[in-house]
Amino acid sequence: MHLEKRKNLRYQSLANARIEGLDSGEILLKDLSIIGCRLTCPLRVDVKSGGRYEVEIIPEEVSGIGKFTITAESKWSHNSENSTEFGFAILESPKGKQFQRYVDYLAWRAETGASGEKSQDL
Repeated sequence: MHLEKRKNLRYQSLANARIEGLDSGEILLKDLSIIGCRLTCPLRVDVKSGGRYEVEIIPEEVSGIGKFTITAESKWSHNSENSTEFGFAILESPKGKQFQRYVDYLAWRAETGASGEKSQDL
């Protein structure tokens, strides 16, 4: 088993996402921290490494948190036959309070075992 050593905890998410400029169908936000995130898409898409993207996060309804947008830089992507997984470093969030509330919600959910568990970050 490979363990990564990361500074910030990354929390599993059930949110949907949209990436400006990508016609990619439904994207799932797999995990999130204050500095990065991992997304997966059921289609093969090209994400430029080092490219800047506007990523709209649509938290699961039960969180009670509205959608928000982050500006992120693509760090890596992996294509399989019919899907793509990619990682982003978060550069900024114009609605920082919504973003922080969602990270706090995911941390609370992981700590209480409400659903989802902790994984490690970028």
